[in-house]
Amino acid sequence: MNFVKPIITMTLCSLLFMSCKETGNKPNLSDSTNAVSSTEKKVAQKPETATLKIDGMTCSMGCAKTIERKLTEMEGVQEAKVDFDKKEATVSFDAAVLSPEKISETVEATADGKTYKVSDVKIKA
Repeated sequence: MNFVKPIITMTLCSLLFMSCKETGNKPNLSDSTNAVSSTEKKVAQKPETATLKIDGMTCSMGCAKTIERKLTEMEGVQEAKVDFDKKEATVSFDAAVLSPEKISETVEATADGKTYKVSDVKIKA
């Protein structure tokens, strides 16, 4: 009777270790080359940088990261950084594809469309 519990425990542990192999996460070489090419950013024809003041952010993880993600997803945006402490976003973009007004509209449309307000947009070529 004293051997039943250890045997059952050993059996369960060995089944657990044998069943936890990560076979589904190995990348396929052909898939990874397509993924890299689809995520590459095009070289900007008319590179510009916009700095925007954003009012209405209440947290760095929710608000700032959400705005940064939305900006990064926009076509023509090369890079977007949102600084919660300064209440400021810096966006490098292609002026041939995107305008500062469209960037401002995207920020203000994030969340419910009433939370964030953009002001003091500065452009550097």
